[in-house]
Amino acid sequence: MKKPDHYAVFGHPVAHSLSPLIHTWFAEQTGEALHYSRQDVPPECFETAVGAFRAGGGQGLNCTVPLKELAFRLADTLSPRAQLSHAVNTLLFRKDSVIFGDNTDGVGLLRDLTENLGLALANKNILVLGAGGAARGILGPLLEQNPKLVIIANRTEERAVMLAEQFASFGNIRACGFAQLQDRPFDLILNATAAGLHGQLPPLPNGLIAPGGVCYDLMYGEKALPFLEWGRVQGAEIAVDGLGMLVEQAAEAFWLWRGVRPSTESVITRLRDRA
Repeated sequence: MKKPDHYAVFGHPVAHSLSPLIHTWFAEQTGEALHYSRQDVPPECFETAVGAFRAGGGQGLNCTVPLKELAFRLADTLSPRAQLSHAVNTLLFRKDSVIFGDNTDGVGLLRDLTENLGLALANKNILVLGAGGAARGILGPLLEQNPKLVIIANRTEERAVMLAEQFASFGNIRACGFAQLQDRPFDLILNATAAGLHGQLPPLPNGLIAPGGVCYDLMYGEKALPFLEWGRVQGAEIAVDGLGMLVEQAAEAFWLWRGVRPSTESVITRLRDRA
């Protein structure tokens, strides 16, 4: 009997990762024979760990914080969305020994917003909080939805300006510091900052949420709570964490590896019921 193909998530830290559970459920659902594990890999050990994983028969990897930019540099060839985001969260080890790098974060977010939550983003005003790797990974897919305006707000305004300039050819995008957000209501606010890791919030003024507006945190679980609570107090119609995005980006990676697209609805429900 053929051994299951081996995949894993690398990160530092990674013990909290739900990816092994998600991919195990995907495998059960689709009948695919695979084993999925997690491995704590500090950045300085990344290349060595990838080499050892491949040598041991590993077929592909997910890479999470703080390894996405290292994975981008390690890949031999990149998908267009990985090239645009300068970050890779999915590696495929091809039979010709080429390492293919992709970024499934943006498409995962878009599927959760448009398919699971039923949001239409065309002609909407969207605010993205943060100008780091998480924001970079979602801007391309967001702009493809033809929003009226995307504003990137960041504590260090210069970083937001640089990111907006990089994506300027893809749509109407601008940048500012948090202090310049006064009196600008948005239909969708996406928190791509790491503030939730410390139980904090970006310094946001009141009045940012338009009637019927949505607040979405790219993090999930307890890390998302400060922002989601702020959104509810401010009158958001929907305030939701990034668990759906996590499952949707995993489904895209699963499809890349296996050529089979798993159903995500039941997996999201099972994870919510577990929480």
